[in-house]
This record gives sequence, structure tokens and C-alpha cells, in this order.
Amino acid sequence: MRLQKIFWGVIVILAISIGLYPYSYLIFDMSRGLLGSKSEELLSSPYWNFAFYTHIYLGGLVLLIGWTQFVKRLREKKIWLHRTLGKIYILLVLLSGVAGLYISFYATGGVVTKIGFGTLALSWLITTITAYSFIRIKDIEKHQNWMIRSYALTFAAVTLRLWMPILPIAFQLEFIESYRIISWLCWVPNLVFAELLIQRNFFKY
Repeated sequence: MRLQKIFWGVIVILAISIGLYPYSYLIFDMSRGLLGSKSEELLSSPYWNFAFYTHIYLGGLVLLIGWTQFVKRLREKKIWLHRTLGKIYILLVLLSGVAGLYISFYATGGVVTKIGFGTLALSWLITTITAYSFIRIKDIEKHQNWMIRSYALTFAAVTLRLWMPILPIAFQLEFIESYRIISWLCWVPNLVFAELLIQRNFFKY
């Protein structure tokens, strides 16, 4: 029980911190970050800009509300709130996921990065839709398991930003080299970890 509390404490802190991060684009000049690796042509595209900001802003909201779906007290005491937040979560994932799939075609780093982020976007959409399909038929256990997988992929936003400064320094890699690896490293281990949690019945519904 204590391990669970520590685990969730870390998850919530990271989710809130990174969930709020996209809104720094509204306040600060972020052109020297990831946007600095994009071409002027791409940055001037209204379609890419719409998809990019839709993805990061709505994805941030998904991070912020997603962890609440695993709070047992909320489900038991305020099931209406759990269901409402769940519906919002699913809608936001669909919108952010489709936008993420679109911008993956323009990912920095070539085909490896494009496939990495594209597969992440598709997996995010599939796990979330599957979770929703199971709750529609009242299969709570499978719904929860697929929601764990879905949020593990949502958490790729966190692990990506954790790996971004670590990988180049630890292995003396150029940005492009590390970014290609991170396009897979930010989400594949998350799914593996989610499966371990499911197999160990870490979450009690």
C-alpha cells in the first residue's frame, strides 16, 4: 500500500508538471527548442500549426485528468465525476491522437522517428478506443486494463521529456541520433511496464 502511494505520488507530480508544460508556448519564446529543428516552410503551414498545438494542448489536458481515473475513492464516491472525466479523456485522446498522427509524418529525424511517433499515436488511439468499447459492455476489468495501457502511452509525453536531456549526455549522442531513439524509448518501455502492473494486479478496482 505504501509503495502504491509513493508510485502514485510520483505519477501525479510528473503528470501535472508535464501536463502544464505545453502552455509555456503561450507565455515564452519556444523557438529554440524542438521548433528550432523545423523548417520555415513547415512552421508557416497553418495545417501543421493547427495539428501541433491541438496535439500538445489537448495532450497536456489528457495528462492532467487521466490519473484521476485510477483513484478508487473517486470511483466509489463520485462515479458520475469518474464517468464524466472518462468521457472527456477519451474525446481529448481522439483529437490529440489524430493530430499527433498527422504531425508524426513531419517528425524530425527521418523515417525512424516518423514511424516511432506514428506508431505511438496509433497505439494511443487503439488502446483508448478499446478501453471505451469494454466499458460499453460493462467489462470493468478489461476496461481498466486497457485504460492502464492508454495512460501508459499518454505518459510518453513525460518520459520523452525525461529522456531528452539524459540520453545525449549519457551516451554522447547528437540531438538527431538521440531523438530517433527517444521516438521509441518514450513509449515502448511504458507499455511493457503497464503489462507488468496488469499481470501483478497492481491496481485493485
